[in-house]
Amino acid sequence: MPKKNIRENLVYQGAEAVLYMDKYQDQRVLVKERIKKGYRNPQLDNKIRSMRTKREENLLDRARRSGVTTPKIWDVQNFPEFKIIMEYVDGKRIKDVLNELPRSKRLEIYSLIGESVAKLHSSDIIHGDLTTSNMILKGNKLYLIDFGLGKFSQRTEDQAVDLFLLYEALKSTHFKVLKEAWENVLNTYKQKYRKSKEVLSKIEKIKLRRRYKGE
Repeated sequence: MPKKNIRENLVYQGAEAVLYMDKYQDQRVLVKERIKKGYRNPQLDNKIRSMRTKREENLLDRARRSGVTTPKIWDVQNFPEFKIIMEYVDGKRIKDVLNELPRSKRLEIYSLIGESVAKLHSSDIIHGDLTTSNMILKGNKLYLIDFGLGKFSQRTEDQAVDLFLLYEALKSTHFKVLKEAWENVLNTYKQKYRKSKEVLSKIEKIKLRRRYKGE
């Protein structure tokens, strides 16, 4: 996959990585490539990019094996290019459609979100960026994408922060359905995750800390 494709088929340029469309074994794919940081020592830069590429591969793999719908990984080229070549999910971002969907469809989506997060946390996976920008609806399936900020953790605090980020995303982007969305996501999460009570208790403490700090 030649470098010239990056500019021609760029999907997203972030601080740590670029996403671009390409072809792989005659299939349309999405490539995530971690970019070189000139301010870092070259050996350290390679080590960091390699570690983060491998971690994201492992997170995606475990999430998928846990029943969470994620893009399939077709290949990983971890040195010297630090690429994850994955399925291109041709769907709609939840961020772009949720507010305008009929209530019956929104309720389906909340259930899918709650179940997906419950499966992640049951498998000790912290997504790290649970926003509706990182959720794609394709048919009746909800795909979780971009595990670049994710990690493995059994800590209730980490799970609570993960879920609270989703609340903040709903509040900022989907305020008109916030109450409906949050209640229904949590209803499914509580049904599907046996440690949900401890996580929700931590979330209340996080909210109190934020109020105390005046945020």
